[in-house]
Amino acid sequence: MNSSFISMVDKAKRYAQEPDRIAFAALEVEFRGINGTHRVALHGQTWSCECEHFRMHALCAHVMTLQRRFADHLSAEVRYTQEKITA
Repeated sequence: MNSSFISMVDKAKRYAQEPDRIAFAALEVEFRGINGTHRVALHGQTWSCECEHFRMHALCAHVMTLQRRFADHLSAEVRYTQEKITA
């Protein structure tokens, strides 16, 4: 095996143990929920989801799942969001 490749693999292993090296600037996924599949996205500091609950409250279980799953790679501003309560 090429020594530069071995060094690259070792470096990747070290980086993988340091989650603070990675921060998402954008993320887009298809989320298979109970009631269907929804596109969920993070662009900069803004979350979006195609589901009805998100359209009404700017937060949903799909976004919250991604916030939990990728918490180590999200800034505090997008890791925690508040539901918008309508009057």
